Amino acid sequence: MIWLTWRQFRAQFLVAAAALAAATAYLLYSGLALRDDYRELTAGCPTGGCSDANQLIDTYSLPYWTGCVLVLLAPALIGAFWGASLVARELETGTHRLVWNQGIGRGRWLTVKLLLVGAAAVAVTGLLSLLVSWFASPLDRIGHDRFTPLLFAARGVVPLGYAAFAVALGACVGLFLRRTVAAMAVTLAAFAAVQILVPLAVRPHLEQPVHRVVALDADTLHSARTLGFTGTHGPSATFVAGIDMPDAWMLSDSSPVQDSDNRTLTFGTQPCRDSSHDLPSEDCLARANLHIAVDYQPADRYWPFQWIETAIFLALTVALAALTTWGLHRRLG
Repeated sequence: MIWLTWRQFRAQFLVAAAALAAATAYLLYSGLALRDDYRELTAGCPTGGCSDANQLIDTYSLPYWTGCVLVLLAPALIGAFWGASLVARELETGTHRLVWNQGIGRGRWLTVKLLLVGAAAVAVTGLLSLLVSWFASPLDRIGHDRFTPLLFAARGVVPLGYAAFAVALGACVGLFLRRTVAAMAVTLAAFAAVQILVPLAVRPHLEQPVHRVVALDADTLHSARTLGFTGTHGPSATFVAGIDMPDAWMLSDSSPVQDSDNRTLTFGTQPCRDSSHDLPSEDCLARANLHIAVDYQPADRYWPFQWIETAIFLALTVALAALTTWGLHRRLG
């Protein structure tokens, strides 16, 4: 049964291996060059705060984002091209009956397929994730943003959970639809929906967010991500500001600015108002005793979140495998 599964999927395995080899060569070459440039950068400013740091990020943005996109796409494509055809193609062509008539039970038939293809999917995705994490580590030390939703899903161990889930999802969809192309389309759509839903509705609540009041002093204002007014500039437009914290996941782009009496400021009530400008100067704001309240997931929760989310997707994988096994006996009994 193992040999048969290999014969059926060796073309997909070899294509994935070739793509992984090409990605490895590209990211290894770029990663070694990145480390040379990073050493030169840090040698000139060992205490951090290098003015050329953003330039380094811009220089290597192509391999950086290419690697991230590859890790994000790999589980989706594996689920569609490997998982969806795992059972659907057999049912569509009727070859499952030949195997079952050779003394191989349907339970063993499904188990071997799921384990072999799932292990290959996890291995390919895991190696790609490890490679991208290695390549991006110098840029992560500069950018401090690996906890943001897009990058979080492309690093660490969570892509392994995504890959296992994608294979199980494709197999389950293929069993119930019994049409390979339809199963591929539904698997892609369902997997994409889950990948959108989890960072929006699940991941932020895996642990209670930290709530913190941050004073808008000179340093905070200088490094603020956003500073301005919501909507049109009428008297009631809310004065908002957004800040970043190193390696933390900020759960909102901006928050209302409040004064010392916790009153939310508007365009009409902003301090230090200058008739010639929409915004007062940062120096004036820094003396006005203002603050914002922010909710975020701190940097030290990165790996706990990685393991929790991986466990969630592995649990979903087991549930889908059980549903597929039940459906195999019930629908084809």
